Amino acid sequence: MSGDWSQTWTFLDGAWHEGNVPIMGVRTHAAWLGTSVFDGGRAFEGVTPDLDLHCARVNRSALAMGLKPVVSVERWLDLTAEGLQRFAPDAALYIRPMYWAEFPGARTVDADAESTRWCLSIYEAPMPEPGRGTSITLSPFRRPTVECAVTDAKAGALYPNNARALVECHRRGFDNAALCDMLGNVAELATANLFMVKDGVALTPAANGSFLAGITRTRTIGLMRQAGIEVVEASLRWDDFKAADELFTTGNYSKVSPITRVEDRALQPGPVFRRARELYWDFARG
Repeated sequence: MSGDWSQTWTFLDGAWHEGNVPIMGVRTHAAWLGTSVFDGGRAFEGVTPDLDLHCARVNRSALAMGLKPVVSVERWLDLTAEGLQRFAPDAALYIRPMYWAEFPGARTVDADAESTRWCLSIYEAPMPEPGRGTSITLSPFRRPTVECAVTDAKAGALYPNNARALVECHRRGFDNAALCDMLGNVAELATANLFMVKDGVALTPAANGSFLAGITRTRTIGLMRQAGIEVVEASLRWDDFKAADELFTTGNYSKVSPITRVEDRALQPGPVFRRARELYWDFARG
């Protein structure tokens, strides 16, 4: 990846800064020991769906990480509205509120919650083309449980595990990888939540604490149920996904997107996926 960044504005220490502004030093606790949390909202087509829920979640993530959520949801929203004015009205943007620990606690490895710092970064990130499909495979790596890692937070420290799953699947010619929990049930993709369709019923892994049941996932489930589509949250194995009639993903970055290949089997975007995407976009625009 090159060092050329898309247009970026970050609110840090009381002011807006342009570009990839440095936020940590060599002794910053988060840079050294991984105590950072973030969330991701989206602006596209002039809307910011569920931004309040993303801002609320970053504050919950801070508490789970042992940090101090010093910015109210209302403040996050006001700052975002201010930052959006620095971009074209129709720009597709990623909105990232973030907390991290600056200093260690009394025992060095633990973090001093009173040293919590924060920023809000907004940058151009085009929405993926709606017709672009994704290929997926099963990863040899697994999701941890809450007893092993801070799985109840959107924590930066969790992402190296998903990153190595992506590196491994890319080497085998796939776009994304499904990770199982420690019991062998499918949990999520490395970058999104995962849905399958069988005989007109949408199914998705039941939230069991090993992965974040995403905001877009929850919204899509609700919209589908309101529209009369049966949605089941269940313990699902990889063989279930390989035999599905349709597969699709939900997540903040791409919202609702089709999967067009699972292992060596080609799929077409199906009617349940198309309806789910239509419902989400109607909600976002409304």
